[in-house]
Amino acid sequence: MISDYRFGQIVIDGITYTQDVIIYPNRVDSNWWRAQGHLLQESDLSEVLNETPECLVIGTGAYGLMKIPSHLIKELTADNIKVIAKPTAEACCQYNELNQKYKMIAVLHLTC
Repeated sequence: MISDYRFGQIVIDGITYTQDVIIYPNRVDSNWWRAQGHLLQESDLSEVLNETPECLVIGTGAYGLMKIPSHLIKELTADNIKVIAKPTAEACCQYNELNQKYKMIAVLHLTC
């Protein structure tokens, strides 16, 4: 459960993180970084895709500056993954709302 998000900081299950995170069903990876920073690539999601989520929530940053190529969204949806991409504050709300309905993973950019 995400209890708080603000620019550069998120609280998940009572633990505060100050780096971008991936929330898996059974753990949090607090060392997530993308090969091209503000451009999400399939290689940035390789471990995520190995987990075969039903729903992937992508937090694109406080101001939505992280971009997701349309071909990547098409590939994910072709693999039957529901994709929700929103600025991180909205993505956190969506994650909390849908977490019990799907096998969820969230990848969250905390700044920009």
